[in-house]
Amino acid sequence: MQPRVRRVSRSEGLSANSSLFTLAGEEFRVLGGSVHYFRVPRAYWKDRLLKMKACGLNTLTTYVPWNLHEPEKGLFTFQRELDIEAFINLAAEVGLWVILRPGPYICSEMDLGGLPSWLLRDENMKLRTTYPGFTEAVSNFFDKLIPKVVPLQFKKGGPIIAVQVENEYGSYAKDRDYMPFIKEALQSRGIDELLLTSDNYDGLKYGGVDGALRTVNMQKLKPEGLKYLDAVQPHRPKLVMEYWAGWFDSWGDLHHVFAAEDMVAMVRKILKRGMSVNLYMFHGGTNFGFMSGALAEPTYKALATSYDYDAPLTEAGDYTPKYHLLRDLFSRYHTEKLPEMPPLRWKESYEAAIMYQHLSLWDALQFTGEPFKSARPVNMENLPVNNGNGQSSGYTLYETTITSGGLLRSGNNVRDRALVFVDRRYIGIFKYKSLELAVPDGKGKRTLSFLVENCGRVHYGKSLDNQHKGLVGDVVLNNIPLRDFTIYSLEMKPSFIERLYSAPWKFHPAPRAFPGFFQGRLFVDGYPSDVFVKLPGWNKGVVFINGQNLGRYWAIGPQQALYLPGPWLNSGINQVIVFEEQESDGKVHFEDSPDLGMTVDV
Repeated sequence: MQPRVRRVSRSEGLSANSSLFTLAGEEFRVLGGSVHYFRVPRAYWKDRLLKMKACGLNTLTTYVPWNLHEPEKGLFTFQRELDIEAFINLAAEVGLWVILRPGPYICSEMDLGGLPSWLLRDENMKLRTTYPGFTEAVSNFFDKLIPKVVPLQFKKGGPIIAVQVENEYGSYAKDRDYMPFIKEALQSRGIDELLLTSDNYDGLKYGGVDGALRTVNMQKLKPEGLKYLDAVQPHRPKLVMEYWAGWFDSWGDLHHVFAAEDMVAMVRKILKRGMSVNLYMFHGGTNFGFMSGALAEPTYKALATSYDYDAPLTEAGDYTPKYHLLRDLFSRYHTEKLPEMPPLRWKESYEAAIMYQHLSLWDALQFTGEPFKSARPVNMENLPVNNGNGQSSGYTLYETTITSGGLLRSGNNVRDRALVFVDRRYIGIFKYKSLELAVPDGKGKRTLSFLVENCGRVHYGKSLDNQHKGLVGDVVLNNIPLRDFTIYSLEMKPSFIERLYSAPWKFHPAPRAFPGFFQGRLFVDGYPSDVFVKLPGWNKGVVFINGQNLGRYWAIGPQQALYLPGPWLNSGINQVIVFEEQESDGKVHFEDSPDLGMTVDV
């Protein structure tokens, strides 16, 4: 069923020509919420959107992650969790309008802000500018994406009422021709609805483009920001494009929460002023796999796997006090009674999986692609893998030969974290900016290995062009640069995990070697429920269930449990594989409650 509008012609879409929005000529207020299709299992899309509708929202906003849709240059994917047309059509069926935010840069706390890492193979690349290497890639992506969403626009009978031009460009603002280029790229391909830009207060001045309504992103109302909007676009409606319902978490920090009463009081204020609002996030979901980004300032910090965001709907789709307070508030802006709240999904605890088989990293190398030989270190993006697109995520192993011990210096060329081995025995770790490590003395030739993890590329700020990963320059031993490397790409794609099934696994109680892969089974009796994976006694690694990458875990927290959606489990036997870097107690627990860690107020 389409969202209710009196039977009017669709010749006039969302308009911002007076101090209030109109839709098909009628006064309209955006009561929006963000849900990202790529962060939610497809089987749960409808559940989350029905819960949004039942909360009294009328508009869904979503980003489009270019890096997931075009993982290799010219290779596009719009299947399964990435079927954007199905998601937008589902929104219409549930009765929601859609504001589409197609980027190409989206921020969204994603690796490189949602830009594909293969762009960085060009050593002159200038992201988010009119540099030809970038504009050509954007044009090719929009050639594939935009025709899919053009028929879903309001004036063509679909639910899309507005489209955002790029994202928070005011905070970047390196090229004055860039925003006009993106605007033209959208319109020339058939985008015909209201255009918007969105910026935080600081970016409002530089992020706009003629012909697009400026909107603001914030957590607190600042009169000076609203005054600025009044000055640059008088008598136009005000939309808080991102009202931050919570915040995201980085590894080693605390879990951010924003008190429900404070958050809802602010939404009430926004609505009382006659403004429109979009909750970011309404339901955050999960950074499955390696999709999470990282902070650059004040120091590099990788982001956690959960994208719960302390949103009104939890990571697993449960109602929160925020949800109930918002439902009460939004109900006053509807003449009709809100739909019933959909029932919650059952969560269950299962018997722990005993990880009775293990495979050392070194024994798993034969199941990666051919190693690559190079005189000097080569960063991840420039490795000759993935049809010339380089390695995007995961780990890279660099091995070379040494003939003495001494002092190893990384000079900040390890991105982002490396376990270091001599003859495959662990000797220490290079973290971001830990620059020195002692190598013990020994006789003859020995193998020095660096297992380097890309912990996530920075998603925001001015350093996007410098997000190469792996070894990005020389590492020196006693002031002499290391040379002659053998390099293995460990991207841990599903095809690699599948190849491991035929590996020479060793059975417990053989001594366990780290880093390594551990395998066990989860048995599910009957219809599978959602569950949370907990790994007390493990340190840092990645969990795969039936070949699906659930994401990273790390004992430093805050997050202490990974969300495992029921639809990804089979009734009966499920295969559990964990890649662990340093320690394990041999058991993986499956419990019915999340654990996002100790909290701190936003």
